[in-house]
Amino acid sequence: MSTKEKSSVIVELYDLALTERKDDRFGRVVTAKSLSEDDLVNIAITRRTDLNATTLKSSIEILKEIAIEQIVNGASVNFGLGYFNLTVNGVFIGDNAKWDASQHSLVVNATPVADLRNAVKAITVDVRGLAVAGPVINKLTDVSSGEENSRLTPGGGVDLIGSKIKIEGDAPVIGLSLVNQATEEVISIPVTSILVNDPSKITFLVPAGLAAGDYKLSLCTQFVSSSKTLKEARSYIFDYLLNVAAR
Repeated sequence: MSTKEKSSVIVELYDLALTERKDDRFGRVVTAKSLSEDDLVNIAITRRTDLNATTLKSSIEILKEIAIEQIVNGASVNFGLGYFNLTVNGVFIGDNAKWDASQHSLVVNATPVADLRNAVKAITVDVRGLAVAGPVINKLTDVSSGEENSRLTPGGGVDLIGSKIKIEGDAPVIGLSLVNQATEEVISIPVTSILVNDPSKITFLVPAGLAAGDYKLSLCTQFVSSSKTLKEARSYIFDYLLNVAAR
């Protein structure tokens, strides 16, 4: 892989509340932009005017379909930016144990290809210092499966651990919501589904009828401290893509 321009990212620091030291911080890469497949196709066309958007998009879809077909039949596939294969979660009791969907699950394991790993090593990092005070989610746990930062179970519970994440304020946009990445539909989490609402922890129930697909979690609040709220709401979008499996 060759890059014409030097790659760089900005890192902001956040309070690491899990340790005893008051000056411990963890870094988070500032997301510069969010790109879809169509965006990537359009960028490719600006660089190669001989390429056709329809052909490129169709080629990606065909290769993606074939890659999925092979992975779900046990193949290890090198596709795009990573190597993909299936791994097993859960414990089997005895040499002749059977598959139990309530105890076992298949998970897609993804390992970045060497080109991507090498490109990341060459990035110039600018640590900008302590981030502007606002909500940040450090970890999401799907209670039903125990999986972190990757899955949602319809009707199940979710634990959010973070800083200044308490849902508070009277602005219409205040609350939690899930955004379907394929349809862009926004599903709001009802207030009655939020079981714990603390500055560093939120527990909520995923809507029972949530459709299969990939989602982004959005949090909006006016909370700052127990004695202060912001005049304007601040939004935070969780970095990880959250999957709801087909039932």
